[in-house]
Amino acid sequence: MSTTEQQSKSIATPIPFTSAELAEVAYDADGLVPAIVQDASDHAVLMLAWMNEDSLRRTLETGRTWFWSRSRKEYWCKGETSGDRQYVRSLSYDCDGDTLLIVVDQEGKGACHTGNRTCFYRSFGDPSADA
Repeated sequence: MSTTEQQSKSIATPIPFTSAELAEVAYDADGLVPAIVQDASDHAVLMLAWMNEDSLRRTLETGRTWFWSRSRKEYWCKGETSGDRQYVRSLSYDCDGDTLLIVVDQEGKGACHTGNRTCFYRSFGDPSADA
């Protein structure tokens, strides 16, 4: 990939949305909705995280992924600490409105806090998966 192509992938682009679309999202009892993050280049599932209404709105408005940390009880923008940033290319909600799909350009080593490209690097029945 050329430097120009990489730079164009690393541009945060807001995603247009309407209030009616936001109203379609069904949050759980804790005010959260699961968000599946998928790589735009090869469609690999990178991670699953949680969003509330504010982190969803931040993501749409900034073009970067924002999540709600259930353990730390705070917002986090993916990659601000690690440098492994995500640039949103599309954001969809499923037929029931209770799951989000975020397609991103993944920058850096990957999405997982372990240093792996994807959080889904372990498979049942695969003895090498823990390596």
